[in-house]
Amino acid sequence: MTSRHDAIIIGGGIAGMTAALHLAERGLKPLLLEADERAGGRLSGRDGITVNGWIFPNEHGVHGIWSSYVNFKHMLARHNLLPALLPACEEEWIYRVHDVIRRAPIGATIRYSKVPAPFHYVQLFLLPQFLFMLDIRDWLGIFHVWSTLVMAIGIDPFVEDQPLEGLTFGASLKRWGPALRALFLGLTRNGLSTDPEQVPLAGFLAFLRFYTVMRREAWVFGYLPNGGGEVCEKLSAKIEALGGGIRLRSRVRRVEKDGDWVVHFASQGVPDSIRSRFVILASDSPAAESIITSSFPAEGLFFPHGLSHAVIRLWFDRMPRRTAEAGIFSGDFVMHNFFWLDRIYDTHRKWREETGGSCLEAHVYGPEEVLRQTDAVLLTNILTDFYRAFPELKGHLVKPHIQRNAATHTLPALGSRGTHLGVDTPWENFFCAGDWVWLRNPSFFLERACVTGLEASNRVLALCGKPTFEVRSYPPPEPLAAWIESAMMKGRKKRREKRSNP
Repeated sequence: MTSRHDAIIIGGGIAGMTAALHLAERGLKPLLLEADERAGGRLSGRDGITVNGWIFPNEHGVHGIWSSYVNFKHMLARHNLLPALLPACEEEWIYRVHDVIRRAPIGATIRYSKVPAPFHYVQLFLLPQFLFMLDIRDWLGIFHVWSTLVMAIGIDPFVEDQPLEGLTFGASLKRWGPALRALFLGLTRNGLSTDPEQVPLAGFLAFLRFYTVMRREAWVFGYLPNGGGEVCEKLSAKIEALGGGIRLRSRVRRVEKDGDWVVHFASQGVPDSIRSRFVILASDSPAAESIITSSFPAEGLFFPHGLSHAVIRLWFDRMPRRTAEAGIFSGDFVMHNFFWLDRIYDTHRKWREETGGSCLEAHVYGPEEVLRQTDAVLLTNILTDFYRAFPELKGHLVKPHIQRNAATHTLPALGSRGTHLGVDTPWENFFCAGDWVWLRNPSFFLERACVTGLEASNRVLALCGKPTFEVRSYPPPEPLAAWIESAMMKGRKKRREKRSNP
């Protein structure tokens, strides 16, 4: 055993960094082990991209910092690590059926609707561009659209621990009209970063509740002006300044209990081990499953799937016609969303100002047969589709760049009750954190990683007799949405009581 630490944190994503920061703030000496060469997980930076002598910062992909990420933003702001966010202005829906392409600005309409939640989507029907995208089948299926939205109001899967086993989001949309189905498929791809056909219904309902259906301003978000890599570097420096340790390129293989916990890992290929009273497993879901199954009898435990996706960046020597800074593609497009980086990031904005050029980032979330295509084939298909939407940029491509992200993104899902690991585990002084971890909390992704990291650190602090940190609550639903939610949940409770007492 080379050393001993107050706590070992396995995984240097936002969950692990949150746990390390809070432990270090209370005077403990945690050690964070990260398999990658940078800390930050999916928010971390990557090697820069060179285009005509310019070096552009690179990352996993554009991240929206949503208004509902209250704990994540509070943590960063408390340490002066949160830069001034660039507010999102507009998202455009681009819908393609064969060779017909239609567009509608929808982001600001949802965010700033004059109609209270949960009816704020009705505001879309006042947009002529939106109405032009619908056909008779969409109007005939409007009841099924409303019934799904109502289900999201009356069921809180994460808080109620309602896995809704066997039900999928894709199946629930079968009776919707084609345009509205395409819109919500696009919103789900954009929000959950995956092929909607794979999304469990519980994950979709929880996503809809957290991001929009209960409050209009929940759809408000902003961009990090220099990307997530800058934030992760500052967060790492803060952890080390407070006395925490970070060891990169250190992949954990297994853990074992020998009085204290012993963590076995390989640091740059060299086997090593460390002893500690506490362990917080804060890796992504696939890595967590590998470590757990290598360390314990773990038959029957549920781990959410990890998902891969492709990020395509395209630099041009001119700007597109006037358009929103971001949006979703749906229908017969290969790509699923887009961001004009020259309107989001500082370095890309300088590129536009000095060269008159532009840069677009597009994401492809599946299906698997598309992601299995070679880079050359995928890029060809992307460009063919892209030029359909932006023909004015054809012939103006400066450089394309394809990035394949590993299968570490979490597919939001709940395992059967008792099979999904939470912050507390069956093993003494062993806790879990990450956006895949079960917790009675409605949060998603960066916010869920932060909250579970905070909760895991609180468990350790309490056992060490030190003050814990507050987990901040979320704004309540708007009054009308809250009334509908209360009425539906009371109705569900009465039905359950009637079934149990026939």
